[in-house]
Amino acid sequence: MPMDERIIRLLEDQNKFQKKQLLLAEQRERMQMEQIKKLTGQNGQLIARVEDLTQSVQSLKQALQDVNLLMEKLTGKKHALEKLVFKKSEKVSIRKSPEPLEKKSGTEIAEDKYSAAKERGNNGAKRKEYFPFDIQEHDLYPEIEGFDANLFKTIQIRDCIRYEYIPPRFIKHLYHQHFCRCNGSILAGKLPEVPFLNSNFDSSFIAGILQLRYIYSMPLERIIKLFQENGFDVSKSTVNGLVKKASTLLDVMNVVLKDTILKEDYINMDESYHTVLVDKAESSSDKGSRKGYFWGALAQRSHLIHFFYENGSRSRKVLTDYIPTDYKGAVQSDGLANYKILEKEAYPNALRLSCFQHCKRKFMIEGNKSAQKIIDIINTLYQREHEIPPESTGEEILEYRQKYAPPILKELKDALLDIKQRKSTLPKSELGKAVNYALNEYDSLCNYIKSPHYQLDNNSIERLMRYISLSRKNSLFCGSHAGAKRSALIYSLACSCRLNGINSFDYFNDLLKKMINVYPNTDKQYIRNLLPDRWGK
Repeated sequence: MPMDERIIRLLEDQNKFQKKQLLLAEQRERMQMEQIKKLTGQNGQLIARVEDLTQSVQSLKQALQDVNLLMEKLTGKKHALEKLVFKKSEKVSIRKSPEPLEKKSGTEIAEDKYSAAKERGNNGAKRKEYFPFDIQEHDLYPEIEGFDANLFKTIQIRDCIRYEYIPPRFIKHLYHQHFCRCNGSILAGKLPEVPFLNSNFDSSFIAGILQLRYIYSMPLERIIKLFQENGFDVSKSTVNGLVKKASTLLDVMNVVLKDTILKEDYINMDESYHTVLVDKAESSSDKGSRKGYFWGALAQRSHLIHFFYENGSRSRKVLTDYIPTDYKGAVQSDGLANYKILEKEAYPNALRLSCFQHCKRKFMIEGNKSAQKIIDIINTLYQREHEIPPESTGEEILEYRQKYAPPILKELKDALLDIKQRKSTLPKSELGKAVNYALNEYDSLCNYIKSPHYQLDNNSIERLMRYISLSRKNSLFCGSHAGAKRSALIYSLACSCRLNGINSFDYFNDLLKKMINVYPNTDKQYIRNLLPDRWGK
């Protein structure tokens, strides 16, 4: 075969082979395309399925979170209910239903669990209850739509207490006074009496002001602000005038109170200062004020205290004018030199007692061992006093004191003399002054062993003198000597109420009503029975 033909055939064969290969490639491509179409359809279904499953998982997660939150709330309520049901307290107590509880099964609570509620803890301490009150009772039923108490059986009743506070209220009483003609005469309805003539304020209004001012130490400005916040707008001049008139009305009790205290054989006395506004001629500075001293005398048996004020003086004359020279009894005081007159011949029947606490305070010198020794000896006296049984009679207390006290008092004096005789103890040093004070008061300190009723210190009246101190801090000053004297009388009655466990508002409210019918010639015994120790008995 010629060469050309062979070449042509070879090319034809190659062409056929390439066509076959191309056909095969097209077939493979068609098959691949079909497979791709199938896979694409399956993938779309898978994607949609995955999206559906994702949404389902998210829904399940949200539902699980809601369930967990609900479980937490239910668990908290469960614990709270367990505390309410099984622990008794003032807030919640359990009363059995009038019908006995039936035994429950499963998760239901048995009757014996309710009856075996645990006592409140706190080392056996009980929650304080407050009496008396206006009590309002409420029945609470489940808040269910269509609930009928007659159709449901009560299995238990739980009592829960809530205290409500109502701020002060002011009531305006409008009296329509009718004038009527009767048998030729004109008669009128009788109006309620008021402490002050032509006044719109009754005794309760004035008593409230006196209680806030003299027991709770509120200045008049704060009282007025309190009234304004509760709907009553009153001026300072009006409130001040009511206090002034009340003091004038009660002034008749001043002499009776003083006489009652001086009839007792054991009184405590002290004094405290208060800033008083005065004329510039009387003031020692340009401020127009000075220190004025309130004196106090406390009767131990009747629990009455009398504050008195004599132009702010602290001189001995105020004391001697108050205590007569024929006074028979004991007077306990601090170491003020004015009280020393009670130890002189001018008062032959009087006995002066000193105060161990005043001595002790002067020895509170940090880091001084000698001073601490004196404090320890004084503390020993108090410790021995605390060992006296509460049921001991006066004779037993006196016998006990006269037995234990002399050795300790001798030890105290020896220790004081030892400190004083040391060369290192300078007379004007803090320790030297404390030693001299204690030695000067030593004989008066020892007098407490002469009666079972005497006390080691003067703290009983010093606690009451704090009312003057609180007034000094809150009110800053008294407007005048006359104002201070008025305050002294009302403080006397208010603090005497506190000593006798009397509500000062009730006392002043009743006292002001009764003082309407008290005149200068009224029997003093009637006024004596109006003092707090006898009032209401």
